[in-house]
Amino acid sequence: MKTKMIWANLVSSDIPKTIQFYTALGFKQNGQETKELVSFIFGENDFVINFFAPKRLEDAIRGKLSNTAIDNEIVFSLSASSVEEVDLWYNKIKEINGTIFSEPENFEIGYTFGFSDPDGHKFNFLYWPGM
Repeated sequence: MKTKMIWANLVSSDIPKTIQFYTALGFKQNGQETKELVSFIFGENDFVINFFAPKRLEDAIRGKLSNTAIDNEIVFSLSASSVEEVDLWYNKIKEINGTIFSEPENFEIGYTFGFSDPDGHKFNFLYWPGM
């Protein structure tokens, strides 16, 4: 057996706010949004993250959702091509009033910072030489 593709499904408590946040960061919407779903494409390999209304995602997973205000579910790492690019992303997140949970720092041979989207989903931008 072979997996053709992988994508992520997360919750959005406010679809229009999610659209505004990711569009402001320059990410491309994947198809047309509905009142229950919006989807964005990330990176050169077109990784898709779907953002579902809470009730729709709870129904799909047959369970309760994490409270991302107090719990962590996952951290998505977004690759940058240089330290300077990480800093540009940091400034962009601050410009659109994103939540920084980890200030820029050197990490081993790389450089990174972390932020949360409006629903508390965590991401980090990372420059790692050779990656």
